[in-house]
Parts: sequence; structure tokens; C-alpha cells
Amino acid sequence: MSRARTTEIPRIEPVLVLAVIVLILYFARELLIPLTFALTLSFLLAPAVSRLEARRVPRVLAVALIGILAFFIISSGGYIVARQLLNVARTLPAYRLNIQHKMATVHSPAEQSLEKAFTAVEDISGDIAPSAPAPLSQTPVQVQPVRVIDPERTRLQTTTELLMRFLRPIGTVGVVIVFTIYLLMKREDLRHRILLLAGMGRINLMTQALQEAATRISQYLLFQLAVNATYGILFGGGLFLIGVPDATLWGVLAGILRIVPYVGTATSLALPLIVSVAISSSWWPPILILCLFLALELTATNFVEPWLFSSRTGISSLALLAMAIFWALLWGWPGLILSTPLTVCIVVMGRHVPQLSFLHTLLGTDAELSSEALFYERLLAMDLQEARAVAHRFLDGKPLVQLYDSVLIPALALVEQDRHQGNLDDKRSDFFFLSIGEIVAELTDYHQKESATSRPAITARPYHPVEDFAVVCISVSDQADELSTLMLVQLIERASHQALLLSATSVSTEILDSLSTEPNTVVFISALPPFAFSQARAICQRVRAHLPNNRIIVGLWNSSSDPDQTTEQSIERFGSGKPTVVVNSLAQALQQITHWHQPQPSQYMRF
Repeated sequence: MSRARTTEIPRIEPVLVLAVIVLILYFARELLIPLTFALTLSFLLAPAVSRLEARRVPRVLAVALIGILAFFIISSGGYIVARQLLNVARTLPAYRLNIQHKMATVHSPAEQSLEKAFTAVEDISGDIAPSAPAPLSQTPVQVQPVRVIDPERTRLQTTTELLMRFLRPIGTVGVVIVFTIYLLMKREDLRHRILLLAGMGRINLMTQALQEAATRISQYLLFQLAVNATYGILFGGGLFLIGVPDATLWGVLAGILRIVPYVGTATSLALPLIVSVAISSSWWPPILILCLFLALELTATNFVEPWLFSSRTGISSLALLAMAIFWALLWGWPGLILSTPLTVCIVVMGRHVPQLSFLHTLLGTDAELSSEALFYERLLAMDLQEARAVAHRFLDGKPLVQLYDSVLIPALALVEQDRHQGNLDDKRSDFFFLSIGEIVAELTDYHQKESATSRPAITARPYHPVEDFAVVCISVSDQADELSTLMLVQLIERASHQALLLSATSVSTEILDSLSTEPNTVVFISALPPFAFSQARAICQRVRAHLPNNRIIVGLWNSSSDPDQTTEQSIERFGSGKPTVVVNSLAQALQQITHWHQPQPSQYMRF
């Protein structure tokens, strides 16, 4: 029972921590929303304050100058946009007849006929219905209670509610301004308090997290500002060319409303579209506005923003959409506006806090399966086409040995592990081995794209290869060993070496005796550990007993031993029948075989 508890608590603990954090965010939203807005503004204004401080401007004066400038820009822009919108609202009723005429042209004759039919049915049903009044017993009279309302109290409540509607946002803005000034003035103090809360043992971790969060949020805000400004200029310019009045207003409004994800973009389209429908004499201007909006929005959301934001914020596009919905449900409109900066903080926490690492896995951009894991998963799903596509994407421009060492052999090791643990049925394992064999056979004629740096250097000395050099490759036991040996033989032959593939059962005493007369022949024993090591050691001892003078190389593929130390400790594991060399990758095997078959420099040079 105690063991079950120890395995369940670590899984439940992150969920409990996340639930507590969500509850705190919900019930403390009245305080956290202004604080989050102030923190976001401080991230946006901090680089400008730092630049003024670098020019020996006192911090108080730098914060005052940047704060006044930002307040002036925001208030001036809001005042101008509000006045322009009120002007448009005043002139829009003058085009009421034009709007009604356009709406009337939308209705088709079929819709009008259907509407007339419904009207006729209603008239007939009204004629058929009895006109006599119902009995008193069937029409009970509901007596309404009489309430005496104090007029003075009603006026007081109305005035109070009206004042609260205006004072509450003003108070929120004031709190945001105070928090922003404090965060800009006391940046080091706030950072020191967070480090003290984290503890001395986590100063390095918390420093990296704070620096990463500040960098990512600042970059996001700056790029968001640039993208929105460009979007507003292009949208306003397009509306001007179409002939929509107040095109500059709609362009500025489109750039501002893009701060609100998804909802702001739709609102920026609706306002100029309504004006265009009201003033134009045909449907072409509204259609052109819709086409302009779709072109800009599809370009921004599918190309520009994923390229700029995903790489710099570390959040996937799907996670941005999901977290926008989450923060909108939690905090309303402020949560929708602040969704991306808040999600950046969550991803950074998931990256640096081990208990919340699942958040980085769910929301981050770099939480992807490795090539070997994706290849193995696709073959487990019996999707050979996608698995082949994974292999070809990895192989693009790379040598074939890298694909085998990094993708196929690790996938074979995963299959062997699942098979021996009873987690893989025979149907899927047979499909896996058959698919690997097909992919290896297809890659027989693969030719790597050569570059100037990959071409071998031309040497002036003539070399003569070792005569009667050949490699006899022996697979240890099952299909995984046979496939890895098949990859080895294919690579050896591509490197212009003679190779022969044998299974462990076909290696007879007569074959070993014949090989003893060929001292230049190399015996290669191929095994996929950990389950094939005992068979590899038994075969190596048998081969060494018959071939004391031949070179024997053992390939323990995908093993965890140090690739630079293939002798001593690894060789001692084989007991009396010690091999000459032990390797753990196909690249090492090719390098060793090429070294043994390497041409010897001639004793005399000819000119």
C-alpha cells in the first residue's frame, strides 16, 4: 500500500498546485488584473527607461519623462479616435434609406413568396380560432402586489450606480499607473524580494526564469506593436484606395483593436464595413473591404505572427488560442488582452520549475517528439507512409549512416524493449520489422547531396589497398539483430568493402576453419543490447577459439557506453574470447573497417 501511495502522490501534486493557483487567480482577480496590466506596461517601458539611465539621466526623471510621454500618446490617441467615432455615429443615420434599400435587395423572390405563405397561414388560423371569450374559471386573474417606491431613494441609487460606472474604471486606471511607476522605480527591489522568496539554493534557477520571462515578454510587446502598426497602415491604405471615408481612423482603430485577440480583429472589420454599406451605391466596396481584411489577416496570422511570436514567446499557436479562451473565461476582457504575456510566464515557470514541467510540455513550441520516437510511434500506429516521411525528412541532405544510428536503430531498441516486457503484440512487431526492412531496401540507391566541404581531399600519394580484405557480418539472434546487421552490410558495401551476411545458426565449424586461412578477413558480430549481449559473448568466444589470428569486431548498437572508449572495460566483459574492438554505432564501425582496409602508402613514389 505504501508503494502505491509513493507513485500516486507525485502525479497528483502538480494538479493540486495548479488547481490552487487557478482558484487564487479567480478570487483575487480584482487586485491581480491591475497588477498584471502594470507589469505588462513596465516590461514595455523598461527598455526606454534603461536607455535614459544609460545616458546618466536620474531614474526618477527618466520614469517621469517616459510615463508622461506614454500617457500623452495613449490619451491623445484615445481622444482623437473617440471624437472621430462620435462624428461617424452622427452622420450614419443620414444613410438609413440607403441601408434599407440594400437590405431589401438581398431578399430573393422565393423568400418573399415564403413570407407571404406564412402570413396567409397565420391569417387563416386566426379566422378559424373561436372569438368567444373563455370562461372565467379558465382565465384566472393574477393579482400584482403593490409596492411603494420612494422617489428620492430611487434617484440616489441611480446616481450612485452611474457614478460607480465612471469611477470604477478611473480607479482601475489609477491603480495601474501607480503600480507601473512603482515597478519602474523599484525593479531591483522587486527582483530581490522574489529571489529571497525562492531561497538561496534556487537563486540561479529563479534568475534565469526572471530574465527569460522579461526578455520574452518585452520582445513580444515590441513585435506586437510593430505588427499592429504595419497592419493598421496597410488596412487604412487599402480602405483609402477603395474609397471609404475616414480611412485613417479605421486603420488606427484596426491597429489598436488587434491588442484584443480574435475579437478585436472582427470589430476592426465590422465598423468600416457598416460605413461602406451605408454610403456606397453597390456591393463592391464592402466585398473589396472583406477581401482586403481576409488577405491581411490570413497573412498576419498564418505567416508573420507564427514566425515572430512562436519562436520568441516559446508558445505554440494552438496553445495561444486555448490560453486566450482560458484567460477570457477567468478574467473576462482583461484576461483576453493579457493572455499572451500571462501564458509566457506560465511556460517559463514550466521550464524552470520541475513540478510544473507538464505546462511547458503542453504549451511550449519545443516540446516535440524526437525523430526516433516519432518514427517508432508511427509504426506502432501501422502508418508506414508517415513513418517513411519521417525518415526522409530526417535524411534530407544527411549521410545514410546518420539515419540508421539516430532513428532506425534506436527505434529497433524500443521495439526490443517493448517485446521483452510484453507490451507489444506479434502483429505490430512483425509489421514493424517488415516496414524497417522495406525502408532499408529502398535506401540502397540513396545518394547524398555533395557539398564543397564534404568532398574528399585529393592526395598526391598513391595508395594500395590491403589484398583479400573482407568482412563477415554475423547477426546474433532475432529479427532486430538481423535488420541492424543488414544496415551494416549495406553501409560496408557502399563504402567499397566486400561483405558477407551470415546468421548465428549458419556459422558452422567448416566455415570458421575456412576463415582461419584468411588472416585479412574481419569477423563482425552484430548485436542489439541489452537482451542480445549474452548471445554475442557466446558467439565471440566460439569465433575466437577457431580464429585466434583474425580481427574480431563486436557492434553493441545503441549502447550507453562511452563511444570514445571502446577497449579495456568493454572488451573485458567478453571473458576468454575477447574481441579486437567493440563499437556502439554504425559510424564507428565504418571508421574502424576503413582504417583496417585503409591503403598503405607505397614505399617509393613515382613521378
